[in-house]
Amino acid sequence: MKGADHKTRIKRMARSQWYSLSVPANLPGVETFKMRSQILLALLPALGTEAIRIIHANDDGWAELYTRSFHDALVAAGHDTVLAAPAENKSGTASSDAEPSPRTIACQYDSCPANTNQPIGRNESSPRLNWVNSFPVTSMRYGIDTIAPPFWHGQAPELAVSGPNVGSNVYVQVHFSGTVGAAVFAAKERRLPAIAFSGLSSGTLAWNTIPVPTRSLVYAQVASKLVDAVVSSGKPYLPEDVFLNVNLPKVEGKCTDPHNFKFVLSRINVGLFSAKDVYHCGTDRLPLEASVALSDDCLVSVSVGDANDKTTAPKEKQDIVLNKLRGLFTCLP
Repeated sequence: MKGADHKTRIKRMARSQWYSLSVPANLPGVETFKMRSQILLALLPALGTEAIRIIHANDDGWAELYTRSFHDALVAAGHDTVLAAPAENKSGTASSDAEPSPRTIACQYDSCPANTNQPIGRNESSPRLNWVNSFPVTSMRYGIDTIAPPFWHGQAPELAVSGPNVGSNVYVQVHFSGTVGAAVFAAKERRLPAIAFSGLSSGTLAWNTIPVPTRSLVYAQVASKLVDAVVSSGKPYLPEDVFLNVNLPKVEGKCTDPHNFKFVLSRINVGLFSAKDVYHCGTDRLPLEASVALSDDCLVSVSVGDANDKTTAPKEKQDIVLNKLRGLFTCLP
């Protein structure tokens, strides 16, 4: 489906009387339907963004609510998004990659039945939601190479996203994170612009949790805003061999309103003996992402990562990202 046609379909669906929740309350799945409509309606202003093909993975499992909320937000923004994520929680598996094996037990949160005896599967009522019985990197690989192309007439994704992870991925955590590992694979092995998202508000949630916790909706909206900013900056969206490592602060207090979130350009690792960073906010040393995301000012850390070693990318590549997204970033208070 072409991007423009896809966006038109989403607009009509979101604005129709049918999608305005005028449905019988006793219909099966109506609460989940209402949950997703809230995301779509909240994000209608973003529909002016160019629609692109996005492959989506995570490490917490295909049925984790943070991931499903983000998927819905991307669709609401007009993007043609395909999810390919592990059948169960595979947090902390870094860049592990192994061919998926036939699955004999139920998927996470009973989101697929036992004894499917298949290495991959999908939600038959929403076939762009797919599980892979292996690691996050494997899921991303299968999503890019096998699962998504049929939806796009053989075309490749234009952007890869991973997460949001349940919990932070800063500094040394980055090297062990499956969420980051999936994004790094996309950037390094498939030459795709890639973004890894993580949210500091922890606690896993099933895909059909009702009511949807505010943290899941807020993370979806803020992550989608960054995706749209990257897309609006034009191709190439990011330099080669680069991924963005994004950590969103805890959703509490004033940070329950997505409009209060601000983005700060940061670095992954301590820069004590590193070369200078891009000059920004009056200094040539960017703040550590951990100090940014852990502040109480609703600050989102955005680090330009090197896909070759999962550390901070060099100044030249930071500079490209800063120039493309300069209007998005703010300085630390």
